[in-house]
Amino acid sequence: MKAFGFLSFGHYGFSGYEAREMLQQAVQLSVGADKIGVNGAYFRVHHFAKQAASPMPLLSAIAARTDNIEVGTGVVDMRYENPLYLAEEAAALDLLSDGRVALGVSRGSPEPALRGWEAFGYTGSADPRGADIARPKFERFMDAVRGVPVADADPAQFGPGQKLRIEPHAPGLDRRIWWGAGSRDTAEWAAAQGVNLMSSTLLTEATGQAFGDLQAEQIDRYRTAWKAAGHDWTPRVSVSRSVFPLMNAQDQMYFGLRSGDSADQVGVIDGFRSTFGKTYAAEPDVLIEQLRDDAAVMSSDTLMLAIPAQLGVEYNLHVLRSFAEHVAPALGWKPNTDGPVQGDPVG
Repeated sequence: MKAFGFLSFGHYGFSGYEAREMLQQAVQLSVGADKIGVNGAYFRVHHFAKQAASPMPLLSAIAARTDNIEVGTGVVDMRYENPLYLAEEAAALDLLSDGRVALGVSRGSPEPALRGWEAFGYTGSADPRGADIARPKFERFMDAVRGVPVADADPAQFGPGQKLRIEPHAPGLDRRIWWGAGSRDTAEWAAAQGVNLMSSTLLTEATGQAFGDLQAEQIDRYRTAWKAAGHDWTPRVSVSRSVFPLMNAQDQMYFGLRSGDSADQVGVIDGFRSTFGKTYAAEPDVLIEQLRDDAAVMSSDTLMLAIPAQLGVEYNLHVLRSFAEHVAPALGWKPNTDGPVQGDPVG
């Protein structure tokens, strides 16, 4: 592990504040995290729910008020997106932030709306989960990000046979795109596409292995597939965990009961028997040993800490500062002032 960031689910409406406060607090938290040296500010994207939805205005506001922290998503649901417009937005954000984008995308998770992407105008899916429209959109999005011409030029302006790419174009942005993978097969697919791996907060597999071991196998298979694909750069890999250093009575009140008895969980999501990771809550020296024993955490270059955003800015900065000062250095962490995070060598 070289880097860590926070992953916010952006809830509002049930914790004493509404959407305006949630968004403003997200910016405040990111500004504070940047000063601590946290490497990334990442946000879940959901539709038809009282959570963060359209991420680009929020990420742009954060980028404008910070210096080093990555701004990104975990993840944008491609079923709901116009891939070319998303490519325009992502390029503009990357240029404004001086290359600090870490944009996670995927097919998306279950949403409150039944086939909600159709309300956005994206029809034609024969798959009840919409996977058959998400991946083609992703491929078109990546073509646009990479500067591949995607539209015929007006021959009256450019002459016959000319093509146009999406503008603006952000060189290198394609190396800052991540696919959120919930299985070993999708991780291998992401490697073939030449994008970074954002391993999901759950895996749609249940083999009896510990979540960390199952996820570490997913990462190994991703890196093997990456090497086989022959890409000429080193990708990054992230995993997400709930981690709470117990530093005072308030921490004990919120999370002390989870200390020592938390375990992986198995359930059904989207019709798949799935494995969910446990919550880590302990004193710093115990957390260090627990996380060192988590094979996926130590196999990744970036750890995303899922935070309880409804507890407010001050408390979450306390959690991030406690992790930065008392846990992360022992795991190999380098603060954001050391420069952009680099992936681990493949093969």
